[in-house]
Amino acid sequence: MLIANPKSGILIPVPQYPLYTATLAAHSGVALPYYPDEEADWATSAPDIEAVIQKAVAEGVEPKALVVINPGNPTGAVLDEATMEKVVRLCEQHNLVLLADEVYQSNLHAPTAHPFTSFKKLIRALDSRVPLVSFHSISKGVTGECGRRGGYFECANVDDEIIALLYKMASVSLCPPVAGQIGVDCLVRPPRPGDASYPLWKTETDATHAALAQRTRTMAERLNSLPGVSCVDSPGSLYLFPRIHLPPAAIEAAHKAGKEPDTLYALQLLDDTGICVVPGSGFGQKEGQYHYRLTCLSPGVEEYVGALERFHHKFMERYGSL
Repeated sequence: MLIANPKSGILIPVPQYPLYTATLAAHSGVALPYYPDEEADWATSAPDIEAVIQKAVAEGVEPKALVVINPGNPTGAVLDEATMEKVVRLCEQHNLVLLADEVYQSNLHAPTAHPFTSFKKLIRALDSRVPLVSFHSISKGVTGECGRRGGYFECANVDDEIIALLYKMASVSLCPPVAGQIGVDCLVRPPRPGDASYPLWKTETDATHAALAQRTRTMAERLNSLPGVSCVDSPGSLYLFPRIHLPPAAIEAAHKAGKEPDTLYALQLLDDTGICVVPGSGFGQKEGQYHYRLTCLSPGVEEYVGALERFHHKFMERYGSL
């Protein structure tokens, strides 16, 4: 609905969940990438976003909305409130709709140091009139764990006429499966203290979160010890997004095979170990950089990371030094 013509632009963080650029391509919109800073633990910079807006306007593109993924996918970064406020003020200044992808809000590995704040809470506190669409899902957290599917989006500061059009568009689609609807109901109405099911729910939920946090820390530490690998210890989401510095011979071999270098790495990892990761080129990354995304869901982290380590050493031996 935001894409009025082929010159309508949507600001998207890169690396990003690929659905955003795919949807824009399907509806003939313009993707306007902005790049969180990996060296600063994937921090989002308001001045960098401002520069992208100014460049787009100069090229005849009209920015319509700003996508923020918080916690990040694939980076796992969690925005602090000071940065969030700057993002809201940018949207106010440039008349942008704020699209807040907050589906990993329950996946926090260091909630004291990196707490999650919803954009709805913030715009209410700021008394901002920025139009907000926030997204949530049962597929993350501890309910669906990337398998069971169901979700919703909520609109704030959106005119009733627009809401009516959204309902009209949604009404021409089939309903989601019953299991998904039940899952969403459980998501928005979890057990509360005093409910008979609460003690068991709390015990199981806390145990899952603790296990995911421990796996993430262990994997980040072990990956950072490998030659040519640097990995931000993600405070949120279900993933790590390590950067790999590849030998020239590996880059040359990839190009000869018609593949991106991180795709070559990922395919050989799959062949050698059975571990499936997603190349960074699938999410977008800066020119000349290579990454891959791997999940922290898998139990048996020692076996999992051990296989990654053995493969990486073998890969570097195969293609020579950096």
